[in-house]
Amino acid sequence: MAQSARNFMEDQAPVSTTYELASIGNRFLALLIDDLILLAVSFVIGLFLLPFLSDLFSLLLGIALNTAYYWYFWTRRDGQTPGKKAMRIKVIKADGTPISDTDALLRVFGYYVGRVTLGLGYLWAAFDANSQSWHDKMANTYVITTGEAARKTINI
Repeated sequence: MAQSARNFMEDQAPVSTTYELASIGNRFLALLIDDLILLAVSFVIGLFLLPFLSDLFSLLLGIALNTAYYWYFWTRRDGQTPGKKAMRIKVIKADGTPISDTDALLRVFGYYVGRVTLGLGYLWAAFDANSQSWHDKMANTYVITTGEAARKTINI
């Protein structure tokens, strides 16, 4: 019986799902919204804590806040930060599943690499066939639209 069940699964045709890739403009606007949210939260925290923190600790606190923000929304909120939700886009794995904790941390690391290189990591998506930035490539993720309009599609 186990043998026939295994053969049945092997004989099935693979399922192909089409996703609409998010535009570079929508991705940029989502990033801008998220950065403004993080800036506001950092400002409020800084008002109360900055007088008591060293420069190094302030930097580490900012990195921790940024990492926690993206990790939480990507892994616990269906791949959508508030910025991505406003722009009707989300992050998925190459197989169409939600991203894992490890994927989220790889993407955050990629964000830092993209910013340290004066935005080259982000700009890469404009020239990539699948609109992937460096952080997408690092985590094997795609940013897709959850809306109606499509510019490019990818079959997974």
